[in-house]
Amino acid sequence: QVQLEESGGGLVQAGGSLRLSCAASGRTFSSYPMGWFRQAPGKEREFVAAERWSGGTTYYADSVKGRFTISRDNAKNTVYLQMNSLKPEDTAVYYCAAMTNYYRDVRSVNEYEYWGQGTQVTVSS
Repeated sequence: QVQLEESGGGLVQAGGSLRLSCAASGRTFSSYPMGWFRQAPGKEREFVAAERWSGGTTYYADSVKGRFTISRDNAKNTVYLQMNSLKPEDTAVYYCAAMTNYYRDVRSVNEYEYWGQGTQVTVSS
């Protein structure tokens, strides 16, 4: 079965950095969209970042642009989210996601077929 396993979350102070990892197993996703989403308590799950294919077009939510970077290591079938200059409003459970449809909106939470279990990111002020 396909599995996505996030890691790297934790508690950091505002201005700090974290690097989230998402290791995929069960199939290779280098040719397909992968993304990161987050969900804070009482809020809808929201788009954070995505890459259409390895080395392809990247997309970022306005709230994280310039601070977060999505990247992949195809040899490890892993996608990363480097988060710098973290703010308290970044506090959320972060989920990685993948799809096998090239033509769907990579920024839409409804288009992804595979999801990780989530990893908690807490940014203190």
